Amino acid sequence: MSASRFIKCVTVGDGAVGKTCMLISYTSNTFPTDYVPTVFDNFSANVVVDGNTVNLGLWDTAGQEDYNRLRPLSYRGADVFLLAFSLISKASYENVAKKWIPELKHYAPGVPIVLVGTKLDLRDDDQFFIGHPSAVPISTAQGEELMKLIGAPAYVECSSKTQQNVKAVFDAAIKVVLQPPNQKKKKRKSQMGCFIMVGRLGEDTLGWICDRLDGAPCCSFAAEIESPYIWREQNPRLLGFPLCGAVEILSSSLLDCHRVRSRNW
Repeated sequence: MSASRFIKCVTVGDGAVGKTCMLISYTSNTFPTDYVPTVFDNFSANVVVDGNTVNLGLWDTAGQEDYNRLRPLSYRGADVFLLAFSLISKASYENVAKKWIPELKHYAPGVPIVLVGTKLDLRDDDQFFIGHPSAVPISTAQGEELMKLIGAPAYVECSSKTQQNVKAVFDAAIKVVLQPPNQKKKKRKSQMGCFIMVGRLGEDTLGWICDRLDGAPCCSFAAEIESPYIWREQNPRLLGFPLCGAVEILSSSLLDCHRVRSRNW
């Protein structure tokens, strides 16, 4: 029987957003009522997700500035980060892109990040906002927008107090490691080339001819330009169609039509 794969999961985010509570809620099914900054001991246990058994290791970190120099020591060997912000704190939401993404990209480039919105139970608690007028709720749409902004593969909102979606947070982290999202391949422009017409015929006539040549696009129209090269930056007003790059005129014979290879810029 093969050993379970080990996954190191590190939680990061502003102080007091609920990172430690989330870890305690997940590992012990309890909710600490008093705030004690970062008292969670590193945790490791076998977890089954979608039929896959992994050994999940959890690391807690302190978000306060006093730990800025020590905190990155926990990043070494990380397989995934849980980047948390509070759904009732605009400052923690803004710090995701302003502070935490730059830090993670500097110390752990390429490691996937799962964005987590904490304190979900308080976002819809009107009584809470009456007693805390400075608190600002962060909507699901705002969280999803932030996820796209930072390029996170997943976003989960949870409540450590009610345990709503807490397991989903860690399941998402495991899935991101085991089944990384496919990198979107940039679609390359067609390399079939294009036709360039050189001559004294009117633009409409040349365009009509180009449209019927093997279905290829007519990318440029040159009117009595003697230079062997036509560049995007040069003589743009002399061209009846946009250039696809730098193209070479192979012949200056009237009515000659040449297939040329485009260059991507």
